[in-house]
Amino acid sequence: MRWSRWAQWIVAVAMLAPAASAQLKSPELAERFARGDYLEAAKEAEAQAGADELAFAARALLAQCMTSGKEPDVALIDRATKDAEAALKVDPTHEEGRLQLAIALSLKSRSMDVVDAWSKGYGEKGRKLATEVLKSDPDNYYAHGFLAVWNIEVRRRGGPVGASMMGASIEAARKHYDEAASLAPDDVGIHWTYGRALAALDSVKYGEEAREALARAMAATANDHVEKVMQARAAELSQALSGDLAAAQTRARKML
Repeated sequence: MRWSRWAQWIVAVAMLAPAASAQLKSPELAERFARGDYLEAAKEAEAQAGADELAFAARALLAQCMTSGKEPDVALIDRATKDAEAALKVDPTHEEGRLQLAIALSLKSRSMDVVDAWSKGYGEKGRKLATEVLKSDPDNYYAHGFLAVWNIEVRRRGGPVGASMMGASIEAARKHYDEAASLAPDDVGIHWTYGRALAALDSVKYGEEAREALARAMAATANDHVEKVMQARAAELSQALSGDLAAAQTRARKML
């Protein structure tokens, strides 16, 4: 079994990282991100080289991957990985740096088979990084959102046996999603990524639950370019789930 789609969900989860909490030296960086000028925002942030800026640069690069409508650019993923790692060298406890590194490393497993992905430990390291964030910040809804989708995708890719081996479950996914949604009920990304993951897992069994999450994504306030993209995709998938469920499941697996 190939994990060629293992990390598509991660790109969307990249949008969950808390850029608003970072103490960026230049307010123009956040403005450029909001407009969708991701590559320019990343370039400027990298030049400033602070932990906040480097983590923000990684986030912007992954946002470019998510919104481009194409397969994620390997060079951008590598660059985002280096930026996140650099942020953690400056500040080893940096929360957004940890989350962006988790996302970027998971994307690296995209073309690997199960054995290679397992040996590299990318998925497990991603969970560890997000869990470390929650240890220091239990109310970090971005980390909860990450782990909600992580559990679903491990179950989808690894099946019951693989999920058991990695300690993943739908129950854990729901727990993390409920926590994230309670902390940030108006966050587009929280609801979109969870709904898409459920639809990709089993559109018949989890279709209604997926539609509920997607409806919340559509009703939330989209504050920037990437949230508008996710909201539009939530509407597209929600509509698909009202028709041929098998086709909707296939569509969900192809979406970012």
